[in-house]
Amino acid sequence: MDMEEIVSSDQHRPITHLRVHYGSMSCKKTDGDTSSTQPTGISQRRSYIAVAVLCYINLLNYMDRYTIAGVLLSIQKYFLISDSTSGLLQTVFICSFMFLAPVFGYLGDRYDRKYIMIAGLIVWLVTTLGSSFAGREHFWVLVLTRALVGTGEASYSTIAPTIIGDLFTGTKRTLMISFFYIFIPVGSGLGYIMGATIASATGDWRWALRVNPALGALGLLLLVFLIPNPPRGAADGYTETTMENTSYIEDIKYLLKNRSFVWSSFGVTAMAFVTGALAFWTPTFLSRAQVTQGLREPCDVEPCDPSDSFIFGIITVVTGIVGVFLGSFISKMLRDRVSNADPLICAVGMLSSSPCFYIAVILASKSIPVTYTFIAIGETLLSLNWAILADILLYVVVPTRRATAEALQILICHLLGDAGSPYLIGLISDALHKYNPDSPSWEFRRLEYSVYICPFVGTLGGLFFLMTSLYIKEDRKAAEMLVSGQSTGQQTTSRVTAN
Repeated sequence: MDMEEIVSSDQHRPITHLRVHYGSMSCKKTDGDTSSTQPTGISQRRSYIAVAVLCYINLLNYMDRYTIAGVLLSIQKYFLISDSTSGLLQTVFICSFMFLAPVFGYLGDRYDRKYIMIAGLIVWLVTTLGSSFAGREHFWVLVLTRALVGTGEASYSTIAPTIIGDLFTGTKRTLMISFFYIFIPVGSGLGYIMGATIASATGDWRWALRVNPALGALGLLLLVFLIPNPPRGAADGYTETTMENTSYIEDIKYLLKNRSFVWSSFGVTAMAFVTGALAFWTPTFLSRAQVTQGLREPCDVEPCDPSDSFIFGIITVVTGIVGVFLGSFISKMLRDRVSNADPLICAVGMLSSSPCFYIAVILASKSIPVTYTFIAIGETLLSLNWAILADILLYVVVPTRRATAEALQILICHLLGDAGSPYLIGLISDALHKYNPDSPSWEFRRLEYSVYICPFVGTLGGLFFLMTSLYIKEDRKAAEMLVSGQSTGQQTTSRVTAN
């Protein structure tokens, strides 16, 4: 990369212009410009409103993603499908989501991010509503529309965090990112609750899929009228950006050489595997556990009892809020004193949540309240990571490559994480079915044995975050030096010309 500094002076005072080239864009920074109170040129009030709108849409995204899991028992009975086929519903969604994320990441680093999100949200609204009209003989329609839902979500999830990153900086950025990511567990939990509540009230699981599009229409209007498109890197001191011919391959090479990004992406992948599998299967698993204990009759005809989805949803909402704010608070307290505090917090969260989930699985056939207790503790520990992970990516990657980094991380974590974990759990469960096909208790046991894989993957994720902690300080400083216009010696070469 080339870095050119041109220093000019007039009779009043010197003005320094710094032009920094890093692959996807050319950013121009003017140190003497103090005409705006916000480096972005966007008022603080409008920035806060933008974050609120982005949080609302993020809430709807995750509500929709886990509404299916909240009514899974009813869907299984309606379409007469197996565990592995049920898991396919989540897998096709995640697959379209992850493969399109790099496309939207590329576009998001180069074109108007607001228009891209608007187009994606329209696709999401249409396909989500369409999925609710799949007939009993047309399960493939439900599978296809759920895959297309991932198209809309890929555009939004890839780009929205980068807009927040360009509206704020420092501790304020961390706080705003925390608010944004807190709606992952909150939206997931509300998805279970909404799905269970509406399915019970209407007696038809399909109505549960029709509420989110109505709420999403409001989100679309808010997105059109209230969301700005801040200049990339503006919050970090850049007041003007211009597009230029770029190499996507160079962007990818830069990210693959960023060791903190690579190891944290592996950690996020393990986390996605665990959360994807448990989020999809926990209500069904607990329902079968209660059948095994004699607390409930097996469900033979839909609608099935959705109470486990409702309870699990409440737990997910509460633990998500507590975990995200607790993780952000600990990070804020330790960051100035411990340079690698963030990945260490993530490692502790993963390594300590895994035993909790393991104990919960073991005790499910003996005590449902104790099982819920350990699930709640495990989810709280896991939720420590949400906001911290996003902040790590923002401060170890230069502004003009953040959308690409978000997209690449999404691709990796879903490809090796939750794209396959729900289906894998269902596949193992179906493979074990043949050993005792006529036993109601075996319905629970085969799913129990399948879920045991999650705590072990979670432990592996903790080790990946420990590896991240070894490189975070160096990589963060390298990104800061690039943004400030200095050469890191490893990633840039500089040329200074004085006039």
